Amino acid sequence: MEVADPIAHGFDPARLGRLDAFLKARYLDSGKLPHAQLLLARNGRIVHFSHQGAAREGGATVDESTLFRIASMTKPITSLAFMMLVEEGLVALDTPVHHVLPELKGVGVYAGGGGGVPFLTKPTAQPMRMVDLLRHTSGLTYSFQNRTNVDAAYREGRIENWHGNLTLDEFVAALGTLPLEFSPGEAWNYSVSTDVLGAVVARVSGLSLDRFFAERIFAPLGMHDTFFQVPEDKIHRLSDCWTMQEGTGPELYDRGEASAWARFPRLVSGGGGLVSTALDYHRFNTLLLNRGELDGVRIVSPKTIDLMTTNHLPGGSDLAAMSRALFSETTNAGTGFGLGFAINLDVAKTLIPGSVGEFYWGGMYSTAFFVDPVERISMVFMTQLSPSMLYPIRRELKTLIYSALTR
Repeated sequence: MEVADPIAHGFDPARLGRLDAFLKARYLDSGKLPHAQLLLARNGRIVHFSHQGAAREGGATVDESTLFRIASMTKPITSLAFMMLVEEGLVALDTPVHHVLPELKGVGVYAGGGGGVPFLTKPTAQPMRMVDLLRHTSGLTYSFQNRTNVDAAYREGRIENWHGNLTLDEFVAALGTLPLEFSPGEAWNYSVSTDVLGAVVARVSGLSLDRFFAERIFAPLGMHDTFFQVPEDKIHRLSDCWTMQEGTGPELYDRGEASAWARFPRLVSGGGGLVSTALDYHRFNTLLLNRGELDGVRIVSPKTIDLMTTNHLPGGSDLAAMSRALFSETTNAGTGFGLGFAINLDVAKTLIPGSVGEFYWGGMYSTAFFVDPVERISMVFMTQLSPSMLYPIRRELKTLIYSALTR
């Protein structure tokens, strides 16, 4: 792995050094994060790659081989897989979801009930389409939203449990028995939509989702350290994962040496199940930056990437206006959503440096990535602490990164 001269790629090395000092002082020395890894690239060339903190309790510092649970950074990969099938003419963005997943035919919108009382529903104004899954306008939700009787039913049924409960097909069938929170296309709600999209990929392709990823994406791109189950000979590289408990501080959530990710999941989650490395995800970022091609391998066409990285929220709206729950904060003003990514629509409204057309997302364990096709910058940030919205670290990192640009 080669790190290029940052000066030759338009970065001030001293200002890049402020990134590591900031992470150490604010997050590691304070005990807020267990470790931090930052990879920054321009034109696909790595110009900064730093590692701080122990990968495991009492162990060695994270390094380029460390494996991290990337959670919702799985979503763009699932979205790309679906778009590969669109390019083959096997499915389309406006295809009703129930044409592929008949279990969801006739699902209605919540009109009452729950908490032990049978649900009442009303018909949807229009069918749920594939584009609704990609942009999170499906009416589905997440159990951890803790807002409605619908997400309470998700929790009661443990339908998002990756081990010991439902398979992917059973998960889809369970969703077919529950109401939507709103009619598809009427609002934005972060949800299990991308898990459902993973089921679509499996049904349309005839391959299990893990096989599709491994054979059609990871092998061609040389992403040899990205998988749903960490192989036995690589488990020593998986970092510990922590969660913040109110009143008591960080608590070990998943120990690397005895991780749940060492077992193959019963529910293969296209919305959040992958483990990866910064170097592997950098390759995925570079594929996106290059509009579908990496090292002579083309996965999708440039126009498909252009379509994915365009705002698809109805009426050209943004998350601050359309979101029903998470990501409705004012800091998401000027932020749209494409086919698997958040999209920067208005730099002034975001209140941090950036470029119109920049796209990004993150995971629940505080990992993050962004790709700026204007400045041709990409970033991967890895750590392992949930919840991801505990600290404003993603905004802080972007501010420091753009402050280091010289041209």
